[in-house]
Parts: sequence; C-alpha cells; structure tokens
Amino acid sequence: MTRSSRPGLVLEVDRRTPPVLFHNGENFRLERLPSGSRIVYPPEPLEALKHPEDAIARAVDNPHNADPLRAKLRPGMKLTIAIDDISLPLPQMQLPDARQLVLERVLTLAAEAGVDDVELVVANSLHRRMTEAEIRRMVGERVFRSFWPDRLRNFDAEDPDDVVFVGTTEHGEEVELCKRAFESDLLIYVNINLVAMDGGHKSVPVGLGTYRSIRHHHNVGTLLESKSYMHPERSALHHSASRMGKFLADKLDIFTIETTLNNAAFPSLYDFLSKRELEWSLRDQATYLAVTSGLKRLPDQMRHKLLHSIASPYELTGVNAGETEATHAKTLENLHRQHVVQVEGQADIMTCGVPYIGPYNVNSIMNPILVVCMGLGYFFNLYRNAPLVRPGGVLILTHPTPRAFHPVHHPSYIDFFDVVLADSTDPKVIEQKYEKQFAEDEWYRHLYRTSYAYHGVHPFYMWYWAAHAMDYLGDVIFVGGDRAVVSRLGFRTATTMADALEMASETVGRRASITHLHCPPLFLPEVTP
Repeated sequence: MTRSSRPGLVLEVDRRTPPVLFHNGENFRLERLPSGSRIVYPPEPLEALKHPEDAIARAVDNPHNADPLRAKLRPGMKLTIAIDDISLPLPQMQLPDARQLVLERVLTLAAEAGVDDVELVVANSLHRRMTEAEIRRMVGERVFRSFWPDRLRNFDAEDPDDVVFVGTTEHGEEVELCKRAFESDLLIYVNINLVAMDGGHKSVPVGLGTYRSIRHHHNVGTLLESKSYMHPERSALHHSASRMGKFLADKLDIFTIETTLNNAAFPSLYDFLSKRELEWSLRDQATYLAVTSGLKRLPDQMRHKLLHSIASPYELTGVNAGETEATHAKTLENLHRQHVVQVEGQADIMTCGVPYIGPYNVNSIMNPILVVCMGLGYFFNLYRNAPLVRPGGVLILTHPTPRAFHPVHHPSYIDFFDVVLADSTDPKVIEQKYEKQFAEDEWYRHLYRTSYAYHGVHPFYMWYWAAHAMDYLGDVIFVGGDRAVVSRLGFRTATTMADALEMASETVGRRASITHLHCPPLFLPEVTP
C-alpha cells in the first residue's frame, strides 16, 4: 500500500468542524472541541521504497564512514547480531518484518564469507523476554529454523555468565554489556527507528545493557533534564546513552543498520483512525460506529486479542548502515521527513487520547502505570523545541484507566501500584525509597529470567518517564477514568470532555487556548513558542 503523502495540518475548529476522534484505551470516542481550538494532524504516509531488499543490499554495501559489511566478514570470526525487540513498531508490522529482511541479507553475506560462529540476540534489556512465537514472527521462518534456540535468544540482563563490566565513562557511568556481544569480532545492530528517540548510540548500551548501566540515565534527575525525548540534542538521557555508546565503540567493532518506516499505522478496516475527520466518507462513519459498538460488546479477553492482532501496513522509507553516528544522522533526516509538523505557539490546554497499545504492553494489558507513561511520558514529549502546552498548562487525556494488570508480564507493576503509589507519587521520593528494593528483589529477578516478566525496576522507569510532564504541567485530567485508580495515580478525573475543560479553567482561565494532538499515527510537532 502506497499513498501520496500530504504534510501535517494544523486546523482551527469552527462550528462546521466535525467531532474529533480520541483514542480511549480499547475503544474510541468522538468529542466536540470548542471553536478556536486547534487540531494538529500528522502527515500522511511517505511513499515507500519500491524494492526494499535492494535498498538493504545497497546500504550494507555502501555504508556511512565504514567499510562495506562484506569486507568485515571472514572465516573464523565471532559475529553477533543484536535485534530490536517487540516494543516496536506499534502496532506490529504486516509481514515481512523489516528486521527479517535485514537479517536475511546479513546472514547471506555471512554465509558467503564462511562465518560459522553467528549468534542472534534480541536486545530486550530489562523488557520481558519475547516468546518463541513472537520471535518467529519477527525474524521469519527461515532465520528462525536455522538459529532457534541455540543461536537465537533473548538477552538476559541478570545472567552473570553473559554480562561483562566494560568500564566507566568520563562522567562516571558504569557500562555493563552482553558478554557475547562484547567478545565478538563484530557486533551488528539491526534497528527500526519508529520515532526520533530510538536508535543511534542509544541502541547498544541500552538494548544490551543491565540495570547497573541503565540506571545512570533512566533516573529522575536525568529525565527531568530531558526536554523532549524526541529531541536528542536537548535530552540528557540521550547525552548519557551517547557517552556510553561512544565508550563502547572505542572498544568494539559495531556496524549499525537502521531502518525507517512510513506512518501507515492502520490497515484498511481501521483506516478511519488515521484520517482527518472532516474527510471521513460515509463508509468511514459507518465503520467507526460498527467498530466502537462491536468492541464494547466483546469480552475483555476477546477484545484484547482482536486489537493486538492488528498488523500495520508499514513500509520501509529508508535504510542506512555503517558507523553509528553517521548512520543515525541520515536516519533522523529520513524520519523527520515523515514526522515533523510545524506548529506556531503553545496552548493553555493540550488534549490527547491514549490508545490501547504502547511499547510495553504488546500482547498484554495497558495497566495504569503504562497509561501514565504513554500520556505524560510519550505523548506529552512528542515535540521538538517546546511542548504543545505552555508551562503550568493542563493536559487532558481520555482513557478508562481500569485497575487491570497482566500478572505474568507485569508482576512488579502490581506491587508498585498497591504499595509504592499508596505511599507517594513523587518520582524523587519513590526513587530514593523503593527503587533499589524492587531492582534487586530475587522473586522479580527470577520471573524476569525464567518467565515473561518485565524486570522488577521497570515500573519505576515508566513512572520517571512522566517526571518532566509532572514538573511542567499545572494539572492532569483523565476523561472517563476510574476515579479511585486515577486518584491513586495522583491526578483528577472528569466524566465528559466538557467537564474536563471546565475543571481546567480553574488552572488556566476560561479563555484558554486548546490544542489537540491527533495521535496515533505517530508524528512530531516542531513548536515555535
């Protein structure tokens, strides 16, 4: 599927403007915004590469600031290929996955060069392990059958036999890494850059790193100094990860392969989710009504399964390879072609819907901590230069926020919600009082290593991800949220959007300006204050 791309749109609402679609967890809702409000729409999908396999071959044969990949491969060498995990793209790609196409080319070159010692490692860091079925889908049947399970595996950041302490950066950041990767003659990192936060020097030290390393940038102080995770130049998180990446690049031969996708996030049945409401056809309106009413009638388990089975018709828009920094610079240029929308001025109130899926609930449940991470962590930070909302402004989100957790994937999240948030919602207090206990808990460690649980410290990082927004905003209101749950999270609830806007007026006044972020699909407002 390829459509000619149109740039993003900033639309001013008037009396003729139809209601605006809000994602609302596992359903959708239409809301009327007051006249004078702005809606920021994403660009339409860029035209895709016509022959992605050829583009991948050209990229690895003509890399940036590096020798061609085939020149780096030789008999007798130890080769490790690290792969981005299931946390992206969102939703999952229609097959073949971009990672499969890259892996098939790389492994063909390795076989032609006589490289026998090859291992593939999913760079899941402190995320949950991917299941056999999830890995098979990602890498493709041919790669899976050739390497699983002995030479294709998840990284285990708590395995003392596969973790090595590399050293300390000039800023005192301790660097631990997957031992297999560090001891290799060549490490190839296969990346999908879905947003500007991904990739570059962040890939290796984070994806193949441990708690001992990651705590140096996934902490409250660093994240408070990260003025948009999507603007690396202004992100202390990226500065720290880059120092670690450069530190490793001096000791290890790293060949980076990065891909970018267009933002064709929904297949034809759900295409109304990507369209501007004023352009909805009668068919789009009927589809919206059918989908929303159908989802409401489905039992929870069936609704989860249906939504997480959606596969997006993403297509490759670019492939770059070579030395990490030079490669990533080209990747960001390509990404910004798809994502950047120019916006003039900040609003008093920002509105946005929180969807059913995020990086940490794939094939799982969007629990309340992840709702906060998505709304205040990711969507608030979808900007360059300045946020869509002014300092002290109000963020209004739509999500039902049920007290629902996946007991296998998120065991430490349950205790975080019940114990930690019952004591404090202040990220600094939580970090000082509870983080070490959860990070070193033997039961959480056991579940991370032997089951499919996120690391015990993971809910802390999701909460810290929202620290900048909590510090910046004057109020956060959830429309339709469970009152007890949202209260535990430290925010306010409203029954309707009109009620939420009335409540927001207490903070920003009755003549407040409003900007709605029409997301997903993902995009990047570049805001001039």
